[in-house]
Amino acid sequence: MPISAAQEHVTTLITNPKLKTLTQEIADKALAMLNAKQLYWLADGVACDIPLNADINHNETLENLRQMLAPHKVDVVIQSQENRRKKVLIADMDSTMIEQECIDELGDELGLKEKISHITARAMNGEIPFDDALNERVGLLEGLDVNRIDEIIEKRITLMAGGTTLVRTMKANGGYCALVSGGFTLFTAPISKTIGFDEHRSNTLEVENSKLTGKVVPPICGSQAKVDALEDIARTKALTAGDFIAVGDGANDLPMLKIAGAGVALHAKPTVAANAPHRLDFSDLTALLYLQGYRAHEFAEE
Repeated sequence: MPISAAQEHVTTLITNPKLKTLTQEIADKALAMLNAKQLYWLADGVACDIPLNADINHNETLENLRQMLAPHKVDVVIQSQENRRKKVLIADMDSTMIEQECIDELGDELGLKEKISHITARAMNGEIPFDDALNERVGLLEGLDVNRIDEIIEKRITLMAGGTTLVRTMKANGGYCALVSGGFTLFTAPISKTIGFDEHRSNTLEVENSKLTGKVVPPICGSQAKVDALEDIARTKALTAGDFIAVGDGANDLPMLKIAGAGVALHAKPTVAANAPHRLDFSDLTALLYLQGYRAHEFAEE
């Protein structure tokens, strides 16, 4: 049964489909806490919707539910029912659509992974400016043979669970999907093609004689570039930011997450998780479909 349009806000409870820890008992406890009357299963053991009473305090309710459900590894999102199903997905790549940070894997080729990973972690948590961190890390890659990248992608890069289903389902329902990364075109081009994105935008590494020079070809694709990409796609397609669902994990994603209709921090760094409109600590990328009200039987097969 669909949720009534008169019920303006909805709580969605989601867990990782590999865990299926969202039992009927746990869902009923959430129902009681919300003093709500009905819940609707989107996937048994994985996700459900609970319409909210109009007089409920959203922030207080969200915090109370998170505290109750975190031990069960269940995520909580409260959102408006209006324009819930989005027309565009705009996604970060590293540690979002894939499980790795590509620049860290490049550094591993030179025995510098630990050093570069430390800089990456600080930048993603917003401790140092993204552009400065990018230039510093890329500078350490000078002399790396660019032909190593195909092997890195093949042997070390793994897709984040649920990402292909997310993209295929949105596209099957008329959606547009853009991969916008602070990483590099040498990675986003093949990875976006594998997952099924309609386009990709990222940084270009300068190459001479098949070797990295240690420089990024300007302009840098940082936090503002992600916002610009969202606004550019919206303008081209005659949409608004409210028609977008955005996902990322780093501080350079936050401005994009904050202007999108649904901005989701996925397994994010602490600063990002605390400041993003929505956060998912346990779920995989199919959670972005449940947030839009899709039921599991509507998912496109990988």
